[in-house]
Order: sequence, then structure tokens, then C-alpha cells
Amino acid sequence: MSKNSFIATIAVIVFATGLASGQASRTWVSGVGDDANPCSRTAPCKTFAGAISKTAAGGEIDALDPAGFGAVTITKAITIDGGGGQVASVLVSGTNGIVVQAAASDVVILRNLRINGIGTGINGVRFLSGKALFIENCNIFGFTTNGIDIASSGGQVFVTNTSSDSNGQAGLSVQSSATTSVSIDNSHFDLNKNGVYAGSFSSVTVTRSVAAGNTSVGFLVAAGTGTGALNLSQSTSTNNTVGVQAGGAAAPSTARVTQMSMFNNPFGFAIGSNGAIRSFGNNFNSDSGAPGGPNYTPQ
Repeated sequence: MSKNSFIATIAVIVFATGLASGQASRTWVSGVGDDANPCSRTAPCKTFAGAISKTAAGGEIDALDPAGFGAVTITKAITIDGGGGQVASVLVSGTNGIVVQAAASDVVILRNLRINGIGTGINGVRFLSGKALFIENCNIFGFTTNGIDIASSGGQVFVTNTSSDSNGQAGLSVQSSATTSVSIDNSHFDLNKNGVYAGSFSSVTVTRSVAAGNTSVGFLVAAGTGTGALNLSQSTSTNNTVGVQAGGAAAPSTARVTQMSMFNNPFGFAIGSNGAIRSFGNNFNSDSGAPGGPNYTPQ
């Protein structure tokens, strides 16, 4: 190797090492920031997309003040936290809000965010790959397709203290190619077409949550391929066309219900093709179509 080549090689190694060491474990964004900044607390970036390249895998991006921080695609383990008591927003037009396309070992956390599709955005949060996605204390609304769109081949999703409303299709939709587990607690899915839609290769558990004012079904399980499972506990479905529906597509789809309350739905429980509802017999349904007891499966 010539002397010049050796020097050039060393320069590349030093430069690459500098880039790696330049990623911080915690970065910051601000409405008055600049993506040319290092994303430190005293010199924050302006957007999540600008900050993510300067944040180490497993690190965290925090919002310093109320602002709109833009759409972002996440390809590594990271936490994005909008901070409590302020409006950290992702405002998008004609595109997805946040796309998670991470590695099989990566965990992504989205916390304290308002994600607004302003009537033209496609999906609010789209989960394509990763070990797990946590959505905590978020408000997602105004998208033409789904507020939360889960289209992965496996993985787990956890939704807590979150609302997903006024979307063109579902507040939350699962259409996967391998079994994907979704856990929902203390959340609202209102004014969509369907509140929660458990489709292909889904295993969805809902507790202490509400689906209200959806034009079709509050809680729906209907798998086209694989199987669909929807477990409902201590939840409410009100002012939808159908409160809970199992079936309506080509694959087996089962809803299990316990301590469910349903009000002002023309059809409380409904069964479609390849569907079954299994009830523990302790639900309240003021509408039509109530299951008749434990493990009730209409023929």
C-alpha cells in the first residue's frame, strides 16, 4: 500500500468513528430549532427526521416546547417523547405520519404525541417491522386510512391511554402476514369507519377501552388469511352500527367477550362468515343479537 493510500484509509476510519461517536443517547427538538444543529438541549433540531440521524440506537428524542416536528421513518430502536402537558405534533398532508420499519430486535416507543392527518394524511402510525411498538398517551386523528396501521409479519404492539379518531377506515387496523399480538388498554376509537379491526394473522386484546360513533363496527374481527382473534374485556361499544362483529371474511375469526357494555348500536353482536363469538355470559347488551351464554357460537 502506498503512503497516500494508507493516509486516506486512516482518514476514512477516523471520519467514520467521529460520525458514530457524534450520535447522542438523548437529543432534543424545538419549534425554534435548526436541523443543522447537533440536537443538544442548548442547540436543538427542528424536526424528528433531523434528530433521528443524530440519535444513537436505543436513545431518545425529546421535545422542548410545543411545535410541529414533522413526519419521520424509524429504522432503529428509539423513543420519541413529546413531553407532558404540551402539544408536540406531527402534522402531515398526503403521507404517513410515523412509519416504524425497524429490525427484528428493535423496540420503538412513541409517547405524548399528537399526530394530525388534516384530512389528507394516509396512516397516522404505520408499523411494518420491529420487535415491539409502544404507543402511549397519544392522540391520532384525521387520516384517510387508519389511525394506527399494523401491517407487520409478527412483533407486538402495545397501545395505552391513546385516542385514534376521525379516520377514514379504522382507528386501529391489523392486517399482518404472520401472527401479530396487539394489547390495548384505556384507549378510545371514535368516529372512524371501524373502531378496532383485527384482520389477518391478528391476536388483539382490548381492556378498559371504548369504541363510539363509528359508522360500521365498534370492535371487528374478520381475517382474510391465517386466523383472527379479538379478546374484549371491561370495554364499551356505543353508537356504532354494530357493537361487536366476528367474521365476514375467508378465515376463522373469533371474538371472546367478558364484561362488555353495549349501548345504542342497532346490532349489538353480529356474526359473519367464518365467525364465532364466545361469551362468558356477563355482558350487557341493550341492542339486538346478544349471545346466549358461555362459549356461544352461532351456526
